Amino acid sequence: MHYTHRMKAVVVGENGPEIAEVPEPVPAPNEVKVRVRACGLNRADTAVAMGEAHGRSGGPGTVVGIEFAGEVVEIGSDVAAEGGALSIGDRVMCSGGGGWAEFAVADWGRAVPLPGADMGWTRATTLPIALQTMHNALVTAGGLARDESVLIQGASSGVGLIGMQIARLMGARFVIGSSTDPERRARLAEFGADLAIDSRDPEWVARVLDATGGGVDLTIDQVSGYTVNANLAATRVLGRIVNVGRLGGRVSEFDCDLHALRRIRYIGVTFRTRSVAEVREIVRAMKDDLWDAVAGDDFSLPIDRVYPLDEAPAAVAHMRANRHFGKIALTLDA
Repeated sequence: MHYTHRMKAVVVGENGPEIAEVPEPVPAPNEVKVRVRACGLNRADTAVAMGEAHGRSGGPGTVVGIEFAGEVVEIGSDVAAEGGALSIGDRVMCSGGGGWAEFAVADWGRAVPLPGADMGWTRATTLPIALQTMHNALVTAGGLARDESVLIQGASSGVGLIGMQIARLMGARFVIGSSTDPERRARLAEFGADLAIDSRDPEWVARVLDATGGGVDLTIDQVSGYTVNANLAATRVLGRIVNVGRLGGRVSEFDCDLHALRRIRYIGVTFRTRSVAEVREIVRAMKDDLWDAVAGDDFSLPIDRVYPLDEAPAAVAHMRANRHFGKIALTLDA
């Protein structure tokens, strides 16, 4: 008789996220299986949890979660041959899919050993998506050079807060962050912002142009929607805009003439259409530039709230209310 072990997980239900018993995942040859100790919340997770598709993920019964941390309990047959230096028992932080569960699998290139025994599970699970997303947006796609100016739209999110700090670490001379909430906006200076703006303020573009002498070199846009044309106006001639997120709307009128006048490179990024090899390279490049800072605990990332896995629906509701500052996490019993 073939027996399939089952586990607790957060899945997409009829009316949002639900706790269910599902089969434990089996790692593919290129994957490791992880006993999950903590999970991070991201906007993509809340969308999937509420029934939306996110790339190839989504639909009833889907196990939610693209960010998790825990111990390696099984290693796929091809991992060592492909260059994955992982061992049973390694403490890892991962990006992937199906992470809000007692066990999850990840490609070996997306399972990164924690940089020391002192890093706790909750801290570890807040880092993978933020570090990978913002290093790729700022450095690889955005081409950030020393002494350039940077604007991060949506800077009070966990990803945004890490982004400002990465910009500083990589030598940005002037960092601007946006938040529409006055209390969160007032805290952006703690995380590297020289100037904090409200993207709903009709005067914000003028403030940015004045502060930078003609516009920022690089805009990282996590909002899109109503900010699109204002971003064009606030980015200098021959500057760059990297489209990371769409919290302000997926569709907007685009001022093609202003785009041409500013001669801006407008770059779209997403993990949804990247190959396994591309994501492995994103992780490798991030580690090359940032891992000493991670190991030194140089990045400050506040944890807004922590929920047990059984309270995942409440955690999703808290993120959807958009009142959090920093990261929200789920924990499982050790």
